[in-house]
Amino acid sequence: METIEATNLREQASSKPTLRVLLIEDSADDAFLLLRRFRLAGYEVISQQVCSEAEMQRAIGAQPWNLILCDHRMPGFDAMAALNVVKSLGLDVPFIIVSGQIEEDMAISAMRAGAHDYLNKNHLERLLPAVERELREAANRRSRRAAEATLRENEARLRSLASNTPGLVFQMVRGEGGGLLFPFASEASEMLLGVPAATLAENPDGFTKRILSEDRDSFIVALGEADHPGARINWEGRVCTPRGGIKWVNLRASARVLPDGNMAWEGVMWNITHSKQAEAELRESQRQLAELSNHLQHVKEEERERIARDVHDVLGGHLVAMKFEIAMLAGKLDAPPEVLARRAASLGKLVDEGIETVSRVTRELRPGILRDFGLAAAIEGQAEDFTQRTGIPCRILCADHDIELAESASIALFRIFQEALTNISKHAGADQVEVRLTEEGDDVILEIADNGCGIAPNDLNKPRSFGLRGIRERLASLGGGFDHAANKPKGSRLVARLPVHAGMDLKDEEGAP
Repeated sequence: METIEATNLREQASSKPTLRVLLIEDSADDAFLLLRRFRLAGYEVISQQVCSEAEMQRAIGAQPWNLILCDHRMPGFDAMAALNVVKSLGLDVPFIIVSGQIEEDMAISAMRAGAHDYLNKNHLERLLPAVERELREAANRRSRRAAEATLRENEARLRSLASNTPGLVFQMVRGEGGGLLFPFASEASEMLLGVPAATLAENPDGFTKRILSEDRDSFIVALGEADHPGARINWEGRVCTPRGGIKWVNLRASARVLPDGNMAWEGVMWNITHSKQAEAELRESQRQLAELSNHLQHVKEEERERIARDVHDVLGGHLVAMKFEIAMLAGKLDAPPEVLARRAASLGKLVDEGIETVSRVTRELRPGILRDFGLAAAIEGQAEDFTQRTGIPCRILCADHDIELAESASIALFRIFQEALTNISKHAGADQVEVRLTEEGDDVILEIADNGCGIAPNDLNKPRSFGLRGIRERLASLGGGFDHAANKPKGSRLVARLPVHAGMDLKDEEGAP
């Protein structure tokens, strides 16, 4: 049967870790006695005995060790030399001196040199407690080093992320006087706010004072509402940079309590100036489009009224006069031939005027020449009508009759030409107009120049400048562009540019692809 002592040893052995012990000892008997202490305590021991510096270095290079037990003095080697080897290799292994006799001064010197303890071979009662204590201390040191390495790695990762984030990563706290300090601010501080991170850290309210007065109250309110752990700030406002520029920023942060009891807000600040400008431009564009839509509706009603007036007053009047002339002619069939001839001539003149009115109204609504003969011919015809109507010469300096455009694109350029001529007759005060229609590469260019008073740059942004705005929007819808410049010696020059293939994938106004 198994003895009680053997059972206790087996149970102890099952609960003890394997211990790797490097013995720097020249006595095999002393080494055996030391190892026996560990085995009796239940340790599984893997050991190696060395007695020179070369053997020690080879043993350390071969495998890791949990413990080094070293005799104080051996032939050609001693504890101080062994300590120097341990220090040169940067090892953190419990180093305990076990010697038959050692002077107190030498023991103190060894402890100062890095030994963790020293024991007398004749009194080894402290061996196991001392070893277990130093093993725990070594494990604690390893854990602490691992935690410090992890902390350094996390800090390096955080700083790397912060330095490569386009926004300003920050920690914000209240100073002693209630002002706001930034103990941490990323490198984007100078790019966003125009001041180094150190300035934000040292100058209370350095950030708050840069907020525009109109937005400062909203920031203070947002900060007050987020003055408890877990609260969040999402604030937008304008800040002024040292050079006088104004930027829109979005500040997002979460609140937490620091170990010292102070409240801190940690988050990111972004430059949203471009998005705010785009938002304002979008609102302005929507407003202008709404105005343009209303204007176009008004123009449509005016056009209908004008057509109705032309049909009623001109064409209707002519038809009534024709009816009267026919009645007069029918009542005087027996009159002399010269009277009948005068009546017939008057009737023919009324018919000609009616035909001219119908032709003019039809051309203005939808010129058939545009479909039958192309854009160049339609522009030449419109120029002639403009000259006849206003008395302002409109010369076609160049008109490329080989241009082939989709019908929607041809109609767009023709309407732009009509609108430009209308603007010239109303506002320019010109007495001469010159037109060029050419094809340059993949673009069709319509250029209209006059010698009038010109267009000021501010005129393009006037709230009621619907003509120019309509031209720009019409071209933009087909992927084209619009430009204007001063004409020499005076006047203005409008240039409409449209891709040759514009409108090919759209249906024209008649529904044909």
